[in-house]
Amino acid sequence: MADLPGPLAAFVVCEIRRARGASGMTQEAFGRGSGFSASHVSAVEGGTRALTLDFVRGADRALKNGGFFERLATKLGAPSWFLPWLEAERGATQLRYFEPNLIPGLLQTQAYAHAVLRLDPRRTEDEVERRVAARIERQAILDRSAPPQLVVVVDEGAVRRAGEGSEKLMGDQLLHLVACAQRPNISIHVVPVDVGLHAGLSGPLSLAHMSDGTWVGHLESQLAGDVVDRPADLDTLFERWESVRNEALPRRQSLDLIKEVANQWT
Repeated sequence: MADLPGPLAAFVVCEIRRARGASGMTQEAFGRGSGFSASHVSAVEGGTRALTLDFVRGADRALKNGGFFERLATKLGAPSWFLPWLEAERGATQLRYFEPNLIPGLLQTQAYAHAVLRLDPRRTEDEVERRVAARIERQAILDRSAPPQLVVVVDEGAVRRAGEGSEKLMGDQLLHLVACAQRPNISIHVVPVDVGLHAGLSGPLSLAHMSDGTWVGHLESQLAGDVVDRPADLDTLFERWESVRNEALPRRQSLDLIKEVANQWT
């Protein structure tokens, strides 16, 4: 499952397998109830096929447990509303992100991710640690032999924002951005502050191009997020994306700006 660190995903699979056995269900019977073939069930339980949100929900249907495993996965990993986007992110051939306020999760350092996730005072330290681990594991898609093409646009405010005492943390984060941008599949651009008002200030947006040629979008708010797949809504997101991309500096100038700010804090 894309949202869980490997050991936690293995734990969920183990618990599903244990519950299936305790109910007396064969893999074939479990598959009929969950909507998957017996071979698919066997592959997931054997660790040769990734655990997905659809499989977790199918397990809940087959076992008639009121959604227990989806709640378990949510508790251990990311919020349930984020899971469909994480699956899209993992399967994408191209990814596009715009962020007006923060560095996108795929390019965050561990220290920066800690600082961002601690901004919610309701999160326990254990929850913060779990979410940081899950966020860092998401970045593994960039290390694959055939990684997705990643284009990131951030507002200059996201590059310059550092709280008192966090200057070094932010400097290290910016140097990490520069290092990431050396990869041939990653391009980072900055919308300079002198652009003034622009369409992206309404909020972040993400777009994923899937291997079947379709696109999936994602919008996140203070409370939750929405996966976008309706053609009309995707058209709107592409218009917004093109608008902010056109306002951004070229790659070389963007990296020069990021290096300049990083040098002030390191």
